Amino acid sequence: MEPLSFQEYICSLDPATLPRILRICSGVYFQGSVYEISGNECCLSTGDLLKVTAVTLQKVICENVQTGQKTELPPTFKGLFQLSSSPSPCPTPQEPSRPGSRQKGLTLHQAVGQSGGQTQPLLCPSISPHALLLSPVYEVQATMHLRRDQVKIPSTLEVDVEDVTEESQDVHFARPLLLSELLGMEEVLPAQAEILEGPQSATIFESSWASRLQKGQRLQIHGCSHSWRVLASARSSARRFLLSSAYQGRFRRRPRQFAGVQEMVAGLQPGQRLHVVVTQDCEGRGDDVPPLSVGDRLEARQLLQNAGSTRLLCWRRSEEEDGEDEEGEELLLPLDLGGSFVEEVCDSKKYGLAELLERLTLPCDVRVVATDPVLERDVLGSFSSLRLEARISQPFLLCSFCKEPDEGFEIPPQWLDLSLVLTGEPVGTQAPSAHRSHVEELSEAFYYQLLAQLPGGSAPPPPRPPKPKAASGKAQPRKGRAQGQKNQAHPRGSCPPAPQHPASPQAHPAPLSPLKAKSLPVQQSTPNKYSPCPYRPAAPQLHDAPGDTDVKRSSDEHDYEIIEGGIQKTIRKVQAILPF
Repeated sequence: MEPLSFQEYICSLDPATLPRILRICSGVYFQGSVYEISGNECCLSTGDLLKVTAVTLQKVICENVQTGQKTELPPTFKGLFQLSSSPSPCPTPQEPSRPGSRQKGLTLHQAVGQSGGQTQPLLCPSISPHALLLSPVYEVQATMHLRRDQVKIPSTLEVDVEDVTEESQDVHFARPLLLSELLGMEEVLPAQAEILEGPQSATIFESSWASRLQKGQRLQIHGCSHSWRVLASARSSARRFLLSSAYQGRFRRRPRQFAGVQEMVAGLQPGQRLHVVVTQDCEGRGDDVPPLSVGDRLEARQLLQNAGSTRLLCWRRSEEEDGEDEEGEELLLPLDLGGSFVEEVCDSKKYGLAELLERLTLPCDVRVVATDPVLERDVLGSFSSLRLEARISQPFLLCSFCKEPDEGFEIPPQWLDLSLVLTGEPVGTQAPSAHRSHVEELSEAFYYQLLAQLPGGSAPPPPRPPKPKAASGKAQPRKGRAQGQKNQAHPRGSCPPAPQHPASPQAHPAPLSPLKAKSLPVQQSTPNKYSPCPYRPAAPQLHDAPGDTDVKRSSDEHDYEIIEGGIQKTIRKVQAILPF
């Protein structure tokens, strides 16, 4: 078949012979120019194949032969046309038809189809008394190789095509798929695929296989994984992980730490009691709230309404009491009371991940005491504490690289989607090992994004960067003065109010025990020029002996901390209570 213009070919095409395969020959879009089709860019290069599946009349351009005026007619035009052998005027609609004439006229679709691609003059009294030339414009639906959606091309596209249907019977028009679409196409799995476009999202996993998901990489997709995940974070570092339910390590509970009564309320489960130990002295608030001392053992029970405010009902036990019938003191602690508390944990059993989630309520603090034996290096064993935050049920696909068919990994298509095409090549029947996906480290940005997506969870803001240090020593006096004001606002032995946004317990170590009733004598040391001294306002000058001047100046420029004689005894008492 000789090449024809796209318009000529479509006008002469019989819809009953569809589908037809066309090859682009030449034209305005020669050598791969880009054409915008239905809002999408479509590249039509010389030699490309189009599989025409449908042709729809879009509009008809009607040209007056005598005046040259053009009018666009919609496909729903109701006027009738008659064939005209010469461009002479036709009778007006008011003239009666000749007796015995059975021809009433042609509809717009009949007139366009009867021309067969040849331009013929027609008469339509409802438009003009002169002869008209009709030029139909069709919308052609076609399939292109490696294009996900069907394209809609106007027949007026200025390209030349040739029909190659007969010699292209074995041509397969591959349709790209998204990895997420394969979740609903388990009947085609396992399958081999080639990546056409890598992930568009930012980095999710800090893994070597994730960086290899690039264009041209070939994958073997074996099927859907039915493993669930647990989101975990290391308390001592800014590292976050996603643990698979197939993880074979063993865990042991760790005591939770609470920075204030408000955090204790958040950790109190309905119908259960929470046993904690005070690790920071707190002054009382009058007769209603007695002071708390380091080593006090509290049992948080429930929330109560007291005098229009909500308070936490606790039971304080004394050190000498043993057994179940303990005598103690009932406390009603306000929710804004700060402090530092640590949970009493007497459970030394080792748990698997599934068993741990059945026994405990998330979030909870644990420690890995036995690493996963199938992992060459289980990074979780290097952390003293892990916080298990949430259980996640997300579909994963078990995949492997064609060059490494035995090393599998699991991809979450909803988070890490990519475009690929199925190659139709065979895949091995044996599924690869997916032990490398037992522990996946997450990027910081995706961790906070994932927290925001969890039901009922609000993602805390990422940590702020450290403040720049002072450029010179002039800023140091301001810091000392602010610290002095802070010490005046919160004297020794008192506990500041609980923060509005509780920080990590690791950021608040328990301070030394403050002075109680008994103290040791204070001895003054000689000034040291290498020790930083906070700025203090100059005291009024007194006329003292010359020998006393240096001693008084040394006393004004230094702060002295009074150390309690029994502090070592208190520390040993706390260490005896805590299991770690």
